Amino acid sequence: MEFRITVEELLKALSRAQGIAERKNTIPILANVLIEAGDDGLMRFTAFDLDIALVSEHPAEVIAKGAITLPAKLLFSLAKSLKGESVHFQVSGSTAHLTCGSAHCKIVGMPAEEYPTLPKDENSNLTRVSGRVLQDLIAKTSFAISLDETRYVLNGLYFEAPEKGLMRAVSTDGHRLSLMSKRVEDGELQLGRGVIFPRKGLLELKRLFDEAPDAEAFIGFTDTLAIFKKSGLSMIMRLIDGQFPDYQEVIPQESKGGVKLDRKLFLDAIKFMTNFSEGRNSSIKLNLDKGSLKISANTDGSEGQNEIPVEYEGDKIEIGFNARYLIDALSAIDEDNVCFELMDDQSPGVLKPFAGKDFMSVIMPMRI
Repeated sequence: MEFRITVEELLKALSRAQGIAERKNTIPILANVLIEAGDDGLMRFTAFDLDIALVSEHPAEVIAKGAITLPAKLLFSLAKSLKGESVHFQVSGSTAHLTCGSAHCKIVGMPAEEYPTLPKDENSNLTRVSGRVLQDLIAKTSFAISLDETRYVLNGLYFEAPEKGLMRAVSTDGHRLSLMSKRVEDGELQLGRGVIFPRKGLLELKRLFDEAPDAEAFIGFTDTLAIFKKSGLSMIMRLIDGQFPDYQEVIPQESKGGVKLDRKLFLDAIKFMTNFSEGRNSSIKLNLDKGSLKISANTDGSEGQNEIPVEYEGDKIEIGFNARYLIDALSAIDEDNVCFELMDDQSPGVLKPFAGKDFMSVIMPMRI
């Protein structure tokens, strides 16, 4: 195999592969990227960890067809150090010789024939979707995905199409829930039931859409796989097999009224209070009364307090929350004003955009 590719395209391909190629896997070849040269003037770079596969196509001058797998991390590190405009690859057996300007190196890889076969996706019906919509759904819900590996079905994002033209993403770690809905106009998503995307695959997918949010994209499903495609790029990921909890049961059906808050003012006040709360479960106390919200926290004898004006005429409520959960939810909202719905000091709080209905975060209270 022999080809010449620009440093820019090589870096793009290897950057995409870094999050998927498994350096710590018990199967050594999964730390490699599969590089294939075809007769169509394209190079194909594949990364696969047995659950997520990414195939990226890049223009190149193909001199001789062939394939090899090379260490993804090493190749990416070398590519970042190259000073020339293009790289010349010459492959003999399982060894690749790279030349770029005056730089030359030899990399020992593994035979392409030993690389695992990717999952088949022939049975999927692809639907065109907006990359920006998918990007937004992931960004505004992924922070609430559970990191507790004993609760496997919560280690991913639940995705459903409850009605024609509507996509919804839901995540929960048992202490909070994040829900985002988006209207789509590109067609009806072929999804008979809700599915659970693995967290790692979601974050890699978001990173790909961050490259070009407005690029045309397609999504499809089989019984066990999710498939994403856009020009020059495809990703296949295995779905989490399990039953996601009934998230509707977690959402409070009533409240004593919503509190209208300036989002940035509320967010800054909570961030200030984190100076007086410690640890992963750092708690703050909210005292809500007519016209005002007092926020306080204390640790090791030190304490802080802040007060912000609010539009509220209901009964007094004193309640505690994890400060980080509130910060994550407020950071996911784009509007200037938010609505914070509270029932009492024992019930979950619900944060929403004041004018919008597409996002909500349900947060369990803490004892204070």
